[in-house]
Amino acid sequence: MKPFLFALTIIVACLHVGNPSRVEAAERDARALPNIVFILTDNQGAWQLGCYGNPDFQTPHIDRLAAGGVRFAQAFANNPVCSPTRATYLTGLTPSQHGVHRYLAAGRLQIGPNAEYTLKEFTTLPEVLHQAGYVCGLSGKWHLGDNLNPQDGFTFWVTKPHGHTTGFLNQEVIEDGTSKKIKQHLTEYWTDRGIEFVLETQREEPDKPFFLFLAYNGPYSLSGSMREKVPSPWSDPYQDSQLPSFPRPDKIHPWQHNQHDLIGNLEVGRNLAGQVTAVDAGVGRVLDMLRRQGIENDTLVIYAADQGVAAGHAGFWGMGDHSRPLHVRDRSMQVPMIFSWPGTIVSGRQEDHLVSNYDFMPSLLQLIGLPMPEQHGQSGVTLVSPGRDFSATLRGNDLESWRDEVFFEFENVRAIRTSRWKYVERLGEAPGVELYDVRRDPEELENLASVAALNEVQSDLRERLHGWFTRHSDPRWNLWQGGASKTQLPTARQIQAGIESRSK
Repeated sequence: MKPFLFALTIIVACLHVGNPSRVEAAERDARALPNIVFILTDNQGAWQLGCYGNPDFQTPHIDRLAAGGVRFAQAFANNPVCSPTRATYLTGLTPSQHGVHRYLAAGRLQIGPNAEYTLKEFTTLPEVLHQAGYVCGLSGKWHLGDNLNPQDGFTFWVTKPHGHTTGFLNQEVIEDGTSKKIKQHLTEYWTDRGIEFVLETQREEPDKPFFLFLAYNGPYSLSGSMREKVPSPWSDPYQDSQLPSFPRPDKIHPWQHNQHDLIGNLEVGRNLAGQVTAVDAGVGRVLDMLRRQGIENDTLVIYAADQGVAAGHAGFWGMGDHSRPLHVRDRSMQVPMIFSWPGTIVSGRQEDHLVSNYDFMPSLLQLIGLPMPEQHGQSGVTLVSPGRDFSATLRGNDLESWRDEVFFEFENVRAIRTSRWKYVERLGEAPGVELYDVRRDPEELENLASVAALNEVQSDLRERLHGWFTRHSDPRWNLWQGGASKTQLPTARQIQAGIESRSK
C-alpha cells in the first residue's frame, strides 16, 4: 500500500475503535467537503474561448463559468502532449519526476497483454479524494495506461481504449471492462455518462461528496477528427461564418512536420469551432444539472485543458510533437484554467500571474483543506512537487511573493517562461538555444539567442532553468542525465547525442 494511503487507513481504523464521537466527526468532515467536477479538455488553447477573447467561437456556458469564478489569464501546461500533462494534473509532478514524457502510443500500455498503469507508484488526486470519503467517477479520456480497469479509487469508469481521436462518431468506448462501439457523438456521450454518475451518487450515497473527472477528448483539432462534419446544433453558428479570428498564415512554418492541409482551411476552422461549441454545450448541461439538483453552491467546478494547440498561428498546427524539431511554443502550452465555487471562490476575478498545471493539485487540495501527499518514486526517492499554492487568489487575495516563471519539458526540449522572456534549450538538435521576448514578440518569430546585449538575461534564465530541474528531477526519469522514460521516445538518439557532446 502507498505510504500516504496507509497512514490514512491507520487513522480511520483508530477512529473506529471505541470512539464513535470521533467517527461521527470524521463523517461530518467528509460531508463538509465540496463536490468536485473537474472538466479537462483535449488539445484546447485558451484562445478558443470567448472569455479569453475569441469573438467567433461560441462558448456561452464556459464564459458563464468564468464570470462566476476565477479565470487564470496565463495558465500553462508543462508539456505539449496529453499523457504527460494528465499525469501532472493528477500527481503535481513533472515528467522528469513521474516518468511519462510522451503520450502513450495506441496499444502499448493501454490495453492488451502489456497494459500497465503508468502512475501506480504515486498517490494521485483521485486516490486522495477517495480516501477522504469521495465517490469518484471517470467519464472520458484516461490515456495513462491499463484503460480496461478502474484505477485509483474510481468506482465509475467509462473511457476510451486509446488516447488518440480519429473522429467523434461511431467510436469505441470502454464500459464494464469491455470495448464497444457507440454511434453517439463522444462529447455528448461523456456528458451523459458524467451526469449519470452524479445523479446515481446523489441517489445512492447522498451523504458523500463526489468527484467527477469529466475528461473530454474534444475539441482535439487534429487529422481525421477535423474532417468529420460536426452535427447540428453545434455546427449551426458556423455554416457561413468567415471566422475572422481563425489564422490564415501566408506560409507554413518550416518546422511543421504534418497537418499541413489543415492550415488556413476555413472548413476545418468551422469544424474546430463546432467541436469547441459541442464541449461548451456539455459544460452547460452539467452546470444546469447541478443547479436543478440544488448542489450548485456545494460543488467546485474546474475547467482546464491538458495542453494548448496552434491552428495556423505563426504557420503551426497542432502541439509540440507536430514539428521537427519538437517545440514548446506558447500556443501549444497556454491553456484555459477556470475555478468556480459559489459562495467560496470569488466571482469575476482574472488572475494574471503565470501558473502551471503542476500548481493545480497542491492548490486544489489546499483550497478544500486536504494535505498534499508525499510522493515516492520507483527507486524509493522522495519527490517534492514543484507545484505552488495559488488558492489565495481563489478566495480573492493577492498571490504574495509569487514568482512569474513556469517550466516546460518535452523530451529533448526544456524551457523557462517568465512574464517577458522564454529561454529554450534543445539537446542534440538545432537550434540548441532559443530566446524570445514574448511581450514584444508573442508569436515567437525572432530568436534573440545570438544578441550580445541579452547575454546577461540569457545567462540568468539558463541558471534558473538548470537549477529547477536539478532540484526536482528523479534521476531515474531525468532524460538529460541519462535517465529513462515510461514511454517510447523518437528523440532518444538526439538526447543521447546531446548528453555525450556535453560530457566531452
